Amino acid sequence: MASCYLNPIPTSSRLFSPDLSTKFKIPKLLHRKKRFGVLPRSSKVTAFYGLKTPPYEHDALEPYMSKQTIDVHWGEHHRNFIEGLNKQLGKDDILYGYTLDELVKVTYNNGNPSPEFNNAAEVWNHDFFWESMQPGGGDIPILGLLQQIEKDFGSFTNFKEKFTEAALTLVLVLGWVWASFEERRETISHC
Repeated sequence: MASCYLNPIPTSSRLFSPDLSTKFKIPKLLHRKKRFGVLPRSSKVTAFYGLKTPPYEHDALEPYMSKQTIDVHWGEHHRNFIEGLNKQLGKDDILYGYTLDELVKVTYNNGNPSPEFNNAAEVWNHDFFWESMQPGGGDIPILGLLQQIEKDFGSFTNFKEKFTEAALTLVLVLGWVWASFEERRETISHC
């Protein structure tokens, strides 16, 4: 599955400090923190990752996405990424204790992704995918988001056309199309 990722960790981050350890270039401090339990206001995973249930019934997105499509995509495809990640993590406990967000960042490994990165990123993508949809959703965005889309694409219709065009290029390779706000340039783009 093709995905578009930008390095979410600034190069000034402690994850890229000179005092790096292990094949994942993880600071020694990060290894220690997971052994001391949960940090305040931070939910740490100390075991395998689990399959989250979508926040709606499996038939709630019809007619746009059928119950059968959700059952297969969530119950089989998404589950396979979780099982693959858990299998990889079961080989070595060095990555235990990280939230899924942290695991994706650490296994990205400064642009040299470890084998765990693909499964961790796909689990994150799928969790986000299910949370991004809602029954009765899909209306034209409001307020600032709509204004930004109109600024960057001319109209919401143009945005939908560009977004759909980008998605259709992935038909043969399966993949994700994301719309994201680039804060430093103050623009919405898709990748």
